Amino acid sequence: QVQLVESGGGLVQAGGSLRLSCVASGRTLSSYAMGWFRQAPGKEREFVAAISWSGSTYYFDSVRGRFTISRAYAKNTVYLQMNSLKPEDTAVYYCAADLPPISWPIPSTDYWGQGTQVTVSS
Repeated sequence: QVQLVESGGGLVQAGGSLRLSCVASGRTLSSYAMGWFRQAPGKEREFVAAISWSGSTYYFDSVRGRFTISRAYAKNTVYLQMNSLKPEDTAVYYCAADLPPISWPIPSTDYWGQGTQVTVSS
């Protein structure tokens, strides 16, 4: 069984930066696609970014150029560097892991983390 644990969320002013981390345990995830989704109050969970097993990256249009996803295979960890944060980025951010073929950006995946809150003040 895979467990995903996120960290790095918090409160930041608009224009600031945060770095989210997601550590996986229970299995080596080098063959998995890893990604981040977010869910704001009253809204559906939405895709943010993903990185394939080979390192290809994908981004939601509204975060492209501001967010960067990366992974450290040896640490079984995926990161999300978030720069130039906006109030509309406020949400709970969830780490996800899945084997190909994946359904993303549809929020369906084999494994979810518990989420970490990101709040951006204006």
